[in-house]
Amino acid sequence: MLFVGAPPPNRHCQGMPKSPFAGLSVLLLEDELLLRKRLAAFLEREGAEVTAVDSVAAARRAAESITFDAALLDVNLPDGRGTDLLRDKVLPPATTALVMTAEGGVQGAIEALRAGAADYLVKPFEAQELPVRLAQARRSLHVKRADEFRRGQEEELVFGESLAGVREQLQKITAADRRLGEHLPPVLIEGETGTGKTAIARWIHRHGPRADEPLVELNCSALPEALAESELFGHERGAFTDAKAARIGLMEAADGGTLFLDELPSLAQPLQAKLLTALEDHTIRRVGATRPVAVDARIIAATNSDLTVLAQAGKFRADLLHRLDLFRVRLPALRERGNDIIVLAEELLARVSRRYGQKPAAIPAEGKTRLRAHRWPGNVRELAHEIERAVVFGGERGLQFAHLGDTAAADPAADWLRAGFVFPSTGFSLEAAIDRLVGQAVRQAEGNVSAAARLLGVSRDVVRYRLKGEREAEKIG
Repeated sequence: MLFVGAPPPNRHCQGMPKSPFAGLSVLLLEDELLLRKRLAAFLEREGAEVTAVDSVAAARRAAESITFDAALLDVNLPDGRGTDLLRDKVLPPATTALVMTAEGGVQGAIEALRAGAADYLVKPFEAQELPVRLAQARRSLHVKRADEFRRGQEEELVFGESLAGVREQLQKITAADRRLGEHLPPVLIEGETGTGKTAIARWIHRHGPRADEPLVELNCSALPEALAESELFGHERGAFTDAKAARIGLMEAADGGTLFLDELPSLAQPLQAKLLTALEDHTIRRVGATRPVAVDARIIAATNSDLTVLAQAGKFRADLLHRLDLFRVRLPALRERGNDIIVLAEELLARVSRRYGQKPAAIPAEGKTRLRAHRWPGNVRELAHEIERAVVFGGERGLQFAHLGDTAAADPAADWLRAGFVFPSTGFSLEAAIDRLVGQAVRQAEGNVSAAARLLGVSRDVVRYRLKGEREAEKIG
């Protein structure tokens, strides 16, 4: 039965936690007079400002003049259903709605949640449930909205010509995912620090069949070793000194969705063994638990190290490597991406300028030369910082990137001039010299046209055109 006891003791005087209703504006829609009065009195003792109404029409009028933080809505009313307020979007998205229903059962819950309720309560219930359920609902909504905001902020990846192969790989992986449905195989992403491994992991999740499920991200190097097992797999109450309550781990939190493990080799080998078990059996065991828990979380792991070398040195479990090494994606360093550096720089420039409310300036030829010539030890992350600094501090002068060094000194082709090269008095064929350079790049890249194009800082079409011209010249000769 619904029970509202004596007023709760003063929370602040006794050091009790503040009520989640404190300071909130609450709409209470309930047509039963006695119940409405009891609920209103309870909520006011909890510190809420309550607007209590007995009909859907009255609730609509109240919502026109007041923006409510929370709403308690009865379902069956004389002039309609409380869920109509959610269906008709009378309440703004920021309002946390709890539906009170006497119907019970799965169908009543489904209707309430589909209409937009954060949670539902089946009558009769104890009023003391309300603060707990509201706190849980508000936390869930905050997480959901934070995830929606993050998705909205995420820009589409700029693949460019140099990542065409990577994009094709990713599209094949997500297509296979849609055919499998559950127990998706792991993905291993390799690449230097700053090459965009996290962005690739998010792309896989966002474009796959689990896009609407949670994406949980963990930097393994940031986990203290003593807490790593509990963070990843959870723990039971009393499992260790500070375990005053049971807690799920990040792997359970990602159930049905994706768990992204960045810097995977940082995990201690005993944890690597537990991760291997989770991958093979689709179960985990919380610290202190006696029974396994079924979990279906897609694992995407990232590393800036060569796991094969680490495994050979005994620093990474070989069996875990073999389990992970199914869908492997390798991201090239920025210095290997040829003219795509400029494509990426211009896209980053447009985004940064948009964020700062500025009109993007063009990168002059000298700036483009410096961007191509720089080695970029920090990869895409370093480039993004350079672009943002240029926009904020340098204006058009900053887009020349003069601090990246002298363009001639950074250009390998300039070695010829420094070596004392002198043009012959009779002149020479520039076209033939270009063809020889292209041929040398192709030989160095062992026939890989894309790799040769990156060495030369040109597109694949340029290399193909030159090779085609060379072959036609040989036929004529």
